[in-house]
Amino acid sequence: MEPWNVLLASHVIAALFVLAIGPVQIFRRRRDRIHRTMGYLWVAAMYYVCFSSFWIVSDGHFSWLHGLSAFTIVTVTLGLVSAIRGNIKSHLGNMVGSYIGIAVAFVFAVSLPGRAIPRLLAEDAPTAVYVAGLVVLSVAVIFFSLKQGGGQGRRQPGTNRRVDRTVAASSAGTVAGPK
Repeated sequence: MEPWNVLLASHVIAALFVLAIGPVQIFRRRRDRIHRTMGYLWVAAMYYVCFSSFWIVSDGHFSWLHGLSAFTIVTVTLGLVSAIRGNIKSHLGNMVGSYIGIAVAFVFAVSLPGRAIPRLLAEDAPTAVYVAGLVVLSVAVIFFSLKQGGGQGRRQPGTNRRVDRTVAASSAGTVAGPK
């Protein structure tokens, strides 16, 4: 296995980012601006993890993890297309399946002796914990920034959509709603 380099470090950080965002995406309310924005970040990081894996090889050979990367590229793409087309059941299945796939890959990457992550954990565990903590913190900051920021698409508490449409229509010169 190669020593740590920029590609390997960025691959691991992106994988940790994907692992941290996954539960947020799976277990919270769907179909809002936060879900879409975090989802696009998740998809971008997932593509980076999968594509970068093809340049990370042991003794010049691919492993079954590279096959999983190729399969995951397909499932993430299908999940993204399904969401865009409004096929939520297919979107959910592909994305949860992709998340499970990366979780399995992570378990093997961490548990197999001779790989870079177990070596890092053995040689410099505080750095590994620090990096993982920073990734989790960055996901939390992104989530709460999206939750707090950007009034776009948010109504003030107590407003009524019918009233909003009526006001908009009356300002345009027509009256909407029942007479």
